[in-house]
Parts: sequence; structure tokens; C-alpha cells
Amino acid sequence: MNYRRLTLFAGHYGSGKTNIALNYALWLRAQGLKVTVADLDIVNPYFRTKDGEAQLKAAGIRLISSDYANSNVDLPALPGDAYSLVDDRSVHGVIDVGGDDRGALALGRYVPKIREEGDYEMLFVLNKARPLTRNIDDALEVFCEIEAACALPFTAVVGNTNLGPLTKPEDVIAGAAFAEEFGRRVGLPVKMICASQKLSDELQNTVRNFFPINIMQLYYMEKEGTSLGKINL
Repeated sequence: MNYRRLTLFAGHYGSGKTNIALNYALWLRAQGLKVTVADLDIVNPYFRTKDGEAQLKAAGIRLISSDYANSNVDLPALPGDAYSLVDDRSVHGVIDVGGDDRGALALGRYVPKIREEGDYEMLFVLNKARPLTRNIDDALEVFCEIEAACALPFTAVVGNTNLGPLTKPEDVIAGAAFAEEFGRRVGLPVKMICASQKLSDELQNTVRNFFPINIMQLYYMEKEGTSLGKINL
């Protein structure tokens, strides 16, 4: 799989972009690259790249995140040293962009330098199981809103359709077909189709561009019991 110096993941809330971003950073590191992850998601207080900090650190990956991430204070504060990721071209950066257009606005201040260098991928994470991206037209609306908000065009699509721990191979296969259809609609390739490594045996020879991921955490996990309707991996 090809990669660029900067890889940005954006999508609808609950699309699973943060989990994919962390897995992708670990994959880049496994290629022997120097990797830094930047969390620009200033909207989502639930699952942040900060939740994977220990695993990233163990792999030798630097994490740039807000000082308020995973604290009792949820402020729309960008990490102060995020510019270093854009400026230091010796590092391969993975950027977790905020959900939808509201979160993508935070990316705008970095866009001129990203465009100037021109060595980036902007990936639209598409989860057909999410309420607002279950059909092509709705997904296209989210896609266009994010592009307009951050003034940076998407370059490829990432399929991540899942039903949390209930996901079956046929769900991923259907989601892959949906991602391909969406890609044709917007004129972009599908870079990868993501699913839990537990499904690798059934999918690796069936789904094109299959990218197995480790599930870092169950989103919206409640202290007593789990609401399956809220899990989006």
C-alpha cells in the first residue's frame, strides 16, 4: 500500500476514523518510518487518539493532542505544537480531523502549508452503518461539507462499515461495495476497507484493499453494561 508524508482522516461522527488513524500510524511505523500522530478532533469528547497513547508510545510514535484531551475539561483547544508536524518534513504524520464540517474547520489553519508541500492524502472514512451516511446522497452531503469547511479536497475513500462486535463478514463485504459505489460517484479510489483482524481469515482474499485493524476501544462504553446501538468501531 502506498503512502504519503501526511495522511489525514476525516468523516462523520462515529465513522471510526480515530481508530483507523491509530492503526494506520502503527502500520507506518512498522514500515520503519518516523511517525507522529496529531489529534485535531476538538469536538468529540468520547474516543480520542489520547486513548491509544500508551500503545503509540510503546511503538515509538509521538502523539500531539490537546492538553485538555481526556480531562474533565472539554474545550475546543488545538494542540499548540501541531504546526511542527506540518513543518517537519522528516516525519510521517497522521492527522485525525474532527467529525463533520464543524470539526474540520480546525484543519483550515494548516491547509496552506499542506497544500504547499503537496505530499498528503485526505481520506474520507465511510461507515454505512451510521445514521447520516447510510445512502450515497447523505454520505455525499457530509463529504462536501467537510471539504468546504477545511478547503482541502479528499483524495480517496476508506470503507469502515461495521456493527461493532456484531459485525459479520457479509456486513464488511456490503460496506465495501457501498464504498466502491461512493468512490465512483465522487471520482475517487477506495484506498482500503477496514475491519477487525478477527475477520481477516474470511475477508483478506475476498475484499480488495483489505486493511485489518485492532479495535483500540469500544466507543461510548458505559460503566455498567454496553449499549450496542452506540458502538462504532
